[in-house]
Amino acid sequence: MLGDRYKNLHLIQQLDPVHDHCQIYHLINGYEFSWDMTRSLEVALMRTYCIPSISKLLNQTGEFIHRPQKRYDDTSIIVVEIAKWGYDSDRGKQAWERMNAIHRRFRIDNADFLYVLSTFIYEPIRWNARFGWRLMCEQEKLAAFYFWREVGKRMEIQDIPESFAEFERYNLDYEKQNFHYSDTNRRVGEATRDLFLSWYPWWMRSLLTPIIYALLDDTILDAFGFPHSSPLLRSLVANILKLRARFLRLLPPRTQPNFYIDSPIRTYPNGYEIEKLGPAESK
Repeated sequence: MLGDRYKNLHLIQQLDPVHDHCQIYHLINGYEFSWDMTRSLEVALMRTYCIPSISKLLNQTGEFIHRPQKRYDDTSIIVVEIAKWGYDSDRGKQAWERMNAIHRRFRIDNADFLYVLSTFIYEPIRWNARFGWRLMCEQEKLAAFYFWREVGKRMEIQDIPESFAEFERYNLDYEKQNFHYSDTNRRVGEATRDLFLSWYPWWMRSLLTPIIYALLDDTILDAFGFPHSSPLLRSLVANILKLRARFLRLLPPRTQPNFYIDSPIRTYPNGYEIEKLGPAESK
């Protein structure tokens, strides 16, 4: 029974991360680490809001302030459509073409594009190292790099590093140079935090706020102007997630995919059309 738990890992280890990265990334997202990928990509997006040039643009659109759930769902749907079906599938192509159409409305620096792309690779890997029910193997890490590198090319992002290690260095160096507090960071960060809290009953929200802070490192908290969590609470939250991971090791492998778009979506309970995702065109 326990051997079955690792059947997808055994399959992945026989695949080539260069040529088979779409298949590997599909398995990571839909079968092996579904919940973890969603949570880690939420943290990844929070990290991008620590860059004042990014948060300023996001704040100007008004989407985070007036329609935070729609903004969250639209972003999640586009990312997951690409991850589930592959970037060259009909639906995957529709998704990144829609993403490109949205981005063309704004002036976005290539360096910011590169940084956001990098977070989609490295933040899930870092989350997995802390809280995964098993560690990602080398094929999975490299597959994430090659997958998002190909998506980046289709987004016409320039100067994408050629290697996993080089892109990770870019990610870390960019944060060191560009993470600092701004008022727009705080506004976007607060809107995102309040969105997460809105998913729970009102009486739980004051209890959950410090837990959200405990999942964010001090560089994020400083860039948002949020209070630091106590070491005790950080340790408690981390240990709960590690206990969850130990429990998951005892379960049989998932036999049906569990992508974000496979469940009812708050903004689109009756379904969505990819070409209508994103903010409305200004008139």
